[in-house]
Amino acid sequence: MAPTISRRESGALINSLTAGVVPRIGLRHIAVGRKNEVNAFLNDMNTIEDGGASFRLISGQYGSGKSFLLQMIRNNAMDKNFVVADADLSPERRLTGSKGQGLSTYRELLQHLSTPTRPDGGSLEAILQKWIMGLQSAVSKESGYRPNEPQLVGAVSERIAETMMELSELAYGFAFSNVIDSYWRGMKTGDDDLKQNALRWLRGEYATKTEAKKDLPVDCIIEDASWYEFLKLFAVFVKKAGYKGLLVFLDEGVNLYKIPHKQARDSNYEKLLTIFNDTMQGKAQNIGVFFSGTPQFIYDERRGLFNYEALRTRLEDNRFSSQNFVDFTTPVIKLNQLSSEELFILMERLCELHSAHYNYDCTLGENELTVFLKTVVSRLGADQLLTPREITRDFLGLLNILYQNSETSFDALMNEQNYAVKSAESDPETISSDHDDLFAEFDI
Repeated sequence: MAPTISRRESGALINSLTAGVVPRIGLRHIAVGRKNEVNAFLNDMNTIEDGGASFRLISGQYGSGKSFLLQMIRNNAMDKNFVVADADLSPERRLTGSKGQGLSTYRELLQHLSTPTRPDGGSLEAILQKWIMGLQSAVSKESGYRPNEPQLVGAVSERIAETMMELSELAYGFAFSNVIDSYWRGMKTGDDDLKQNALRWLRGEYATKTEAKKDLPVDCIIEDASWYEFLKLFAVFVKKAGYKGLLVFLDEGVNLYKIPHKQARDSNYEKLLTIFNDTMQGKAQNIGVFFSGTPQFIYDERRGLFNYEALRTRLEDNRFSSQNFVDFTTPVIKLNQLSSEELFILMERLCELHSAHYNYDCTLGENELTVFLKTVVSRLGADQLLTPREITRDFLGLLNILYQNSETSFDALMNEQNYAVKSAESDPETISSDHDDLFAEFDI
């Protein structure tokens, strides 16, 4: 863990991890392992920055670290000057649906649109203003128009049209460009209604084309069937605004697997196939779309993505992959369990985090951490259940009890909980000599 951590970060980490949810900040202080997975995403970012696109599916059991990895990549991407948007899929938010579930997902993504200066979302207007003010400054410098001269409005509008010419080649690009121009005119002339109407259209909040056409020079609105096309427009736009691209994170893909009706489920899988083809065939630019879900969501041949033949053939594993040889260039990234050594390092960092937040010296050493790790494996009774979430929650719970009850020792607490493991009071030399054997027992 870094030598210094703010109390805001440590508090967010402890509260989130204790509750079993992924914190939004401070992840770098406790991140362990996943080097190959992170490098795969870093390569994707380089591709996106160079004008390409990327698609990934992160597969892992509940608690294996899917959401943690997505959040870590999200934060890293913002540090590299990408625009990011994230949403959790749910029964109300899907890729498409008869009740506008796809549009709900789009609205959620726009609400969580984030930049390095606004990491908590709500960055749509800030991105627009940054780009427009840059254009205004350039036009003013070239033409000699001062900011308060009315001629500047038309000159900047012309520059917007020229700059957005590339978008006219994309679906809905002309309407998108007109709305950006409307926002500029509303901002410059003090017409707040026009400005808010433009933002409302970009957020997908117009219910009918007639209503939108009355307020703006457009003949379309963002709908359930078209929302992904507008994400592609945003990706090109944010690149022009000085960012490296747009990354879209969609968590809880298992909610598509849970759709009860096959036709509705297949419609969502078909939408996912469209996104996959767009990004992998080079049709999209400067955008990355990253899903996460359980192995059942992907590999179940009755209800999962593998039930949809077109997706199955695209997502199948490399035939030469094995436990010893993993291909991290494939669309699906499988999260294996952390090794026992990585879990040990995780607990060390949690000790540092907890003691730094509550301002005390953590006295748990190698012996205690080793005993605790063996305890958790024994108590869970199955290696496949040994997830970072379970380890983290249990260990922070132990640290909380020890901190709040100074008279209680680690050994006493473990015995009180009836954990059938070797006590830390055992011969330290024996524990030390068994240390390598202990880790050798893990099959994670």
